[in-house]
Amino acid sequence: MKEQKRREREAIKQKKARNREYSFVSYFFVLIFVSLIGYVIYYNGMKSEEFINSPYNTRQDTFSDRVIRGQIQSSDGEVLARTDVYEDGTEDRVYPYSNIFAHVVGYESNGKSGLESEANFQLLTSHAFFLEQMKNEFKGEKNMGDTVISTLNANLQVTAYNALGDRRGAVVAMEPSTGRVLTMVSKPDFDPNTIADNWEWLVNDENDSSLLNRATNGAYPPGSTFKIVTALDYFRNKGSFEGYSYLCQGSITLEDHTIRCYNGTVHGQENFYSAFASSCNCAFAEMGTELGGSSLRDTAEDLLFNKKLPLDSYRKSSFSLDGKSVTPLIMQTAIGQGNTLVSPMHMALITSAVANGGVLMKPYLIDQVVNNSGELVKKTEASSYKRLMTTNEANLLGKLMKDVVDYGTATALSGRGYTAAGKTGSAEFDEQGSSHAWFVGYSNIDDPDLVVAVIVENGGSGSESAVPIAGQLFDAYYYN
Repeated sequence: MKEQKRREREAIKQKKARNREYSFVSYFFVLIFVSLIGYVIYYNGMKSEEFINSPYNTRQDTFSDRVIRGQIQSSDGEVLARTDVYEDGTEDRVYPYSNIFAHVVGYESNGKSGLESEANFQLLTSHAFFLEQMKNEFKGEKNMGDTVISTLNANLQVTAYNALGDRRGAVVAMEPSTGRVLTMVSKPDFDPNTIADNWEWLVNDENDSSLLNRATNGAYPPGSTFKIVTALDYFRNKGSFEGYSYLCQGSITLEDHTIRCYNGTVHGQENFYSAFASSCNCAFAEMGTELGGSSLRDTAEDLLFNKKLPLDSYRKSSFSLDGKSVTPLIMQTAIGQGNTLVSPMHMALITSAVANGGVLMKPYLIDQVVNNSGELVKKTEASSYKRLMTTNEANLLGKLMKDVVDYGTATALSGRGYTAAGKTGSAEFDEQGSSHAWFVGYSNIDDPDLVVAVIVENGGSGSESAVPIAGQLFDAYYYN
């Protein structure tokens, strides 16, 4: 009897053990199932749009079978791109401003570029009222795609375009406190209305490179605008600009390598502020050798040289100094020559950080997306990208740049009814001494409103060619 009860208890234990195993397996598969359902819900609700919105996803173009491509507008209400639909159902993408917004708005035939590429998903997505969508689908008609309202200001864009004239170069203007890009001009340019007809010529155009957006992807020696970086590195090493003294005699020779000030100008006895304001090459070349290649590299990389910039379409700027760099190369690099290459947009970002107390806001071109009735679909919120320098460092650099306008190489910007700060540059690019003209700066120094970066290819000095363009932009911002 006892043996029988023991066997029964043992059988019950084995049954419970088997039940636990079955339960574990069942729970395991239920967990997998629930996880899969959860992921599907999460993907469809949260991630699918992000995946579809990738510029590498060709599935987007199939949306055009049922959606009319939406408009691109400026922040001040101008239509920059629209789709005209004719009675026979054919569609034509139209760019009312022709060449003026060519690079930043881009094109949508023969591939896509600019905002036409960045906002492709939004333009081919319709958030029209659902009954309207159902009605159109029932009738076999297309729905109207959403409207993308950019951060671009049409008045400033036209001003910059006209100011650059028939010269090669680029102009960028942005709000340092938000990162909103207000202006982006690049020349030579093209007419996006006729790009399909001119495509073969444009892609083989090696002399002008008209399709290249010089604002974001141009690679130029920064010239004396790089002295902003050298000045920051000096302060980080010395802790102050006070007590600096240099006697400029128009040239400096170290290890058989000679650096001259622009046009051989002799600046005489200088402190740090006057050396920066007059853009003394000799002082900054000597300063660079004292700082050394490693220190300059660390500071340059803090300002995003050799680093990925906030938007994927921006060219990475290059800086080559290190602890093994020879004196002549250090001298050249400290004044913005050597092997350093930078885009106008990158210089605008550095200037924005100076103007914004050291914090770089993430630049953006799409302000909001609305449906065909004007109802908000999505809005971009300003966000901080990275602190590039301390507030104290930014304030000190701002003082140096203010002196450039007050009594240095950009005095043409003084006395205009608004305050300004900046730095000019003349970047040599060939053995004959030809130079690109640079200016970077901002307005309203107590509470900065607008950052401007200008480069004029083969424009000579920044004072002569770039500063007047910046002045026209500042004037248009405040008086038009």
